[in-house]
Amino acid sequence: MTEPTPNPAQQQLIENTDGIYVVDAGAGTGKTFAITHRYAEIVDQPAVEPEDVLLVTFTRSAATEMKERIVDHSTYSLRELADGSIQTFHSHCFDILQEHGYRAPTHLGLDERITGSTRVVEDELVENELFREFIDQFRDTHPGYADVFRALSAPLELLDVVSELASKGVFPTTEGWYRDGETALDGDFDAFKSLFDDVNQPRNDGRKQSRLRSKLNRYGRNKTYLPEAPAKAELRGDGTKQVPARVTELVFDEDREGLKAFIHDVYIEYLDFALGRNYLTFGFLQLFAFVLLCEDDVLRERVAYDYVMVDEFQDTSEIQFKLALLLAGTDNICVVGDWKQSIYSFQYADVDNIREFEARLDRFTDDLDEERERIQFEVDEIERIELTENYRSTQTVLDFSEEALVVPATDRDDVDDSVLNDVVSLSSNATFDNTTIEGVHDPDEHEAVLSTIQDVVGNEEYAVEDEDGHQRTPTYGDIAILTRTRDFGRELLTVADEYDFPMAYDGGIELFRTDQAKLLLAWLRILEADADRGWAVVLEQAGYVLDEIDHILNTGDYPANIATFRDELDERAAVGAVARAVFDRYGFSGEYADVILHTIQSVHESSTLTRGDLIRFIERGIENGSTHDVFTSAGVDSVTVQTIHSAKGLEYPIVVLANMNSGKFPPNGGGSSVIQYSEPVGLRQRKQYATVAEHPHVYDNWRHDVVRHCLSRDNDEERRLLYVAITRAESHVLFTGGEDPNTFFEELPCPTREADPTVETVDRTATAQTQLPFSIVQPDGPTGHTPHTLMDSNVFANDGTETEAVEFRGRDFGSRIHDFAEAYALGEDVTPAIDDADDERHVKAFLDSLPGELHVEERAVLPLEVDDERVTISGIVDLVHETPTEIEIIDFKTDRTRRGQPEYRKQLSAYYHVLLECFPDKTVTTSLFYTAEGEREFIEPLSQDRLRDLVRSVSMREQERN
Repeated sequence: MTEPTPNPAQQQLIENTDGIYVVDAGAGTGKTFAITHRYAEIVDQPAVEPEDVLLVTFTRSAATEMKERIVDHSTYSLRELADGSIQTFHSHCFDILQEHGYRAPTHLGLDERITGSTRVVEDELVENELFREFIDQFRDTHPGYADVFRALSAPLELLDVVSELASKGVFPTTEGWYRDGETALDGDFDAFKSLFDDVNQPRNDGRKQSRLRSKLNRYGRNKTYLPEAPAKAELRGDGTKQVPARVTELVFDEDREGLKAFIHDVYIEYLDFALGRNYLTFGFLQLFAFVLLCEDDVLRERVAYDYVMVDEFQDTSEIQFKLALLLAGTDNICVVGDWKQSIYSFQYADVDNIREFEARLDRFTDDLDEERERIQFEVDEIERIELTENYRSTQTVLDFSEEALVVPATDRDDVDDSVLNDVVSLSSNATFDNTTIEGVHDPDEHEAVLSTIQDVVGNEEYAVEDEDGHQRTPTYGDIAILTRTRDFGRELLTVADEYDFPMAYDGGIELFRTDQAKLLLAWLRILEADADRGWAVVLEQAGYVLDEIDHILNTGDYPANIATFRDELDERAAVGAVARAVFDRYGFSGEYADVILHTIQSVHESSTLTRGDLIRFIERGIENGSTHDVFTSAGVDSVTVQTIHSAKGLEYPIVVLANMNSGKFPPNGGGSSVIQYSEPVGLRQRKQYATVAEHPHVYDNWRHDVVRHCLSRDNDEERRLLYVAITRAESHVLFTGGEDPNTFFEELPCPTREADPTVETVDRTATAQTQLPFSIVQPDGPTGHTPHTLMDSNVFANDGTETEAVEFRGRDFGSRIHDFAEAYALGEDVTPAIDDADDERHVKAFLDSLPGELHVEERAVLPLEVDDERVTISGIVDLVHETPTEIEIIDFKTDRTRRGQPEYRKQLSAYYHVLLECFPDKTVTTSLFYTAEGEREFIEPLSQDRLRDLVRSVSMREQERN
């Protein structure tokens, strides 16, 4: 297929490689195409090598895609690009610290060091558990801060404050604050006064009171202030349309020295705690890399790049903007983004980085150069390029998407229509424009969504464009359901299962609210002191009705098979073993179970996790709605369900924006943190503990209640989310609501109608099933196994002897080697760690020797018929090496013994039969690569009949156990 020719704006971006460029790349305008061509244009210059160019992406997957696309455009191979920095800010900072960061903590006065074995904690749940452990210790060792802790509703909110400050470049030292960090904590009075004056202007030409005075009419309602708080009349003023000007200073000026000292001590001691535990968070990676680049002039010049490009610039934080400047050795800087798609403020993204690029570039340059010159180039000449030709959506969809940027989100929403002045309108190159945009609603919204989709599928009125540019009727696979929050998607999947509706979830899900996690929690409670709550869940799952459950709980006469299983669980010491046994008993072997087990193992490796700790861990996961990426599969022709956040960057012929209901989009706000940092007011405390007239109480802070009315609390980001959702659609957009549709649904300029919630059960045998490269999935929920359930775990049991510890070397070591192998196979710029050097060098040499295409961490699912029962064996293949004539299945093993090889043969055999069916015209082989010696051993796979025998043996053991 002939590669498309760049349009004039894209060509301008590709050819103009020197100087500072800001690129407004609207949705679907081919920015990745242009960026990768521009990179190729740069590195194909005679005097430029890949190591001279930094290309920063938002995600690792985006970095991988960029590398693959660049190979197509340049003279470099994927291996040669390994020397180039095409990665995220986090991974680049990690590389800098691994090579140069040993003494980086000393710049903050810390004695701990960053070593080659320092790991990065990526999982939010794991970090939360570690912070809880830290804050418990901190509370015990700092009794002087007891009153602050009494005012906190959840100590974990302190982690949010630390993370927010780190993203802003505000760091502590052992003696105080790094550079001018304390200034940020104090806030900016002039900037606050500007906001105050703006919200305090009388309305309707002076005839109506200001918004601030109106809001202060609710001052003190349902609040308890300290006695010195002013009365409402004093704040609002008398006989005026405005709040008195003196209130500006009155509310801004507050003694915050004690609060700043508290946050400083939490911050610096958590840094010390993390270093002492030999880990860094994403925020701390950037923190130490920034400090190192600021302090070490020689290093900064050595690691600087001739060209710096940053993709998705609207999603960068303040410290990332500054890091980009510190890493630039010249003024050849190019940032690409779209302010209308800035939707990650919860991850500390700052939309003003791109909306106010010129002003921030000047301010940040002056800030970095304050003590000495760090930015050695001029920043006064900036060129703008606008990519406006859209290759995704119809013009009707594009025009409608702009309406989302000014539609009210609530009845009281005050929308600033002037935002449209900053919109660069897009032009579509779609062949057809038969777009339908409509809203449907019904109290039974889950059923209404499904029935609406059934109306759309096969309907010529919703025709979509095929690959040849012709129109065709839509299929299930053309449709994506996007939601603002995850709960609706999870509920929708449950309803879809009742009708055998082809639907798959893609993205983050509240893992600990799944049935797998709740059942594990129930068994853990049975093993601990909270037995009744656990038994109620387990017995209900076993089919007992409420009266029977009450009788069993009162008499203690538990069913024999369930009581026996309880005793077996009680004998297991490791929490991971308990979880695995529970999941095996109930046949939980899919994605949810795998991710839960992996998360538990990750936490266990980072802390000392008891059963009681695990109970509290899961309970907090349920309470907080903590999410993990989980991918389910329902076949090729299936509807995709995602949150809007996870759908960013994707496209679908038809988008259904569901759960357009009040309190769901925008979501109802939860309780705000007691301690908060925000610009321009600095560090503030919403509540405070005090004793008045011998009565201790947690009081509301009256200053906070006034200040918050002066700060922007608009719904601009919610509107940008709506914009992102709409622009995922190529041809059609549908909105669905329930009993109480939200303001978006009611105000968007499109027709609405009542839906018919009648859903027809789907004949799944008539739909094509999954044909992913290495998966064969049975559709009807058969009994599930993993290769590990077929293996004899006693072979790997460690009795604590030194010999066995040396032979198997532990799960943590194996995970590190596997992570390295995956990263290197994907072309990431990784080098062998000191502790794992021999194994990783062997892996590197082995991967370099493979000439074909590498596929890593691929899910393989094998369906089998065993005694008229349908079962599946599913697992993850470490590596598949594909050549024109051969498929090689390779599993990495860190064992120093061959004792486990017969068990590994069972694992490889399941994968073998999956790949054999997917690639019937190629030779399929299976092998083990032992990383300790760098030796590869080919394994003869078992037949499917032998695998069936293994399944029977497992079933018999389960029956005997029960």
